[in-house]
Amino acid sequence: MRLPVPLSRRRLDIAFLGFFVFNVLFVSYVISIEQILIRNPADVGGARWPPGGTLALIHWWEQTFDPLLWARPAWYRATIWIDVLIFGPFYAVAIFAILKGKDWIRVPAFFWSGMMFAIVTIILFEEFVGPHASPAIATVVGANLPWWLLPLYVTWRFAKSEHPFTRPAT
Repeated sequence: MRLPVPLSRRRLDIAFLGFFVFNVLFVSYVISIEQILIRNPADVGGARWPPGGTLALIHWWEQTFDPLLWARPAWYRATIWIDVLIFGPFYAVAIFAILKGKDWIRVPAFFWSGMMFAIVTIILFEEFVGPHASPAIATVVGANLPWWLLPLYVTWRFAKSEHPFTRPAT
């Protein structure tokens, strides 16, 4: 039998817990869903989600720093569908597992890490040299860096032990 190690004794886990909460509440279902619901960002008449001020902020970012998000080529929209249909639910489940100290999240976390690292690497390649390259590459890389580095941390964290959140019962 194994017992969960309290989150207060797993302080580094709080970093990816916060990351997952931010992603499920803001990235997957506000930013990413906007890119699915609004096919042409230049024509947002009648858009109901995300709320007006948030939509304006997203579109400002896209037009100012990130033309890839504004252009929305088919391959990029596919990554957004992965975010909404796979990553969003994963974040919700991972939040529960981290809070409750459930070791079974380890294998799904490896899948998430590999997928996220690959997708962000491909997106950053486009941002550097693709037809929708960013005019502000340092800003875009800085904004995307957590989505490139955290998968490496999660892989390292879960590779250390088959039981990342529990200890043997005494």
